[in-house]
Amino acid sequence: MRLSGVGKRYGRGAPWILNGVELAVGPGELVRIEGANGSGKSTLLKLVGGVEPPSAGTVVVPGRRAYVPERFPPALPFDARTYLGHLGRIHGLSAAESARRAGYWLDRFGIADRSGTPLSRLSKGTCQKVAVAQALLAEADVLLLDEAWTGLDQAARLLLDEAAAERAAQGGRVLFVDHDPNRLAGVATAAYAVRDGELRAVDPSPDDGSGRSVRIEVGGGPLPEWLPGDPDRRRSADGGTVLDVPARHSDALLRRLLTGQPAAHIRSVRPLDGTTSPDGAAPPAGAVPLEGTKP
Repeated sequence: MRLSGVGKRYGRGAPWILNGVELAVGPGELVRIEGANGSGKSTLLKLVGGVEPPSAGTVVVPGRRAYVPERFPPALPFDARTYLGHLGRIHGLSAAESARRAGYWLDRFGIADRSGTPLSRLSKGTCQKVAVAQALLAEADVLLLDEAWTGLDQAARLLLDEAAAERAAQGGRVLFVDHDPNRLAGVATAAYAVRDGELRAVDPSPDDGSGRSVRIEVGGGPLPEWLPGDPDRRRSADGGTVLDVPARHSDALLRRLLTGQPAAHIRSVRPLDGTTSPDGAAPPAGAVPLEGTKP
């Protein structure tokens, strides 16, 4: 996916919202777009999604695209199930596959019991779940999330976090905008800020400068493959898990652990100085790296 010299303005002589934008996103990339309100973040995603045409330059996007806006228009003459099935057909799925995937995501978001309700009668939060489901069922090559977490409950936000990370892990290209600076912390492969109409690369996971970390010890069974902050994992001698994560991501990590299904059993939470515990102790006795994780 590539944007070359892309600009956007609404009308000849109007100010440029975006100007001279260059962007390349490869398979498996998860890209954060940030900037002040009105800076052009949403416009950029609309250009990539084909919702808006560029005023200058070229936009080349391979494969299927799926776009989730911040505000979903509920005044459509469909119920949730029919709408998702229709969108699945637009994405090239068969009727049977569209229905299967629609049912899967309606169930995952906990709204299967409202699948026959007209969109106009659903709450804003439920409508937003339908909007997210229509994008996820496409399994698109390019997934665009424009503050798609807005209006979702905590469980649905975590589900969207995981789905976005999974889409990228499967080779998709994911671009997202969100007001939470810790959204998909430790997972984003790149980040760009829109400033004065230009797109500038920034650190996707900036450090707070403290160098501090937090150690979270968890008991019980296996944990999700993706966790906020991409923590270091070790297996403790008694079968629990030790997680070391930068302090700036610890709140998001704890929320994920405590709101999972089932919730994780948190044994302890301790601040570290980046290498040892406050009392100078080494990692817990018997702690060993988990297979497939960082040592």
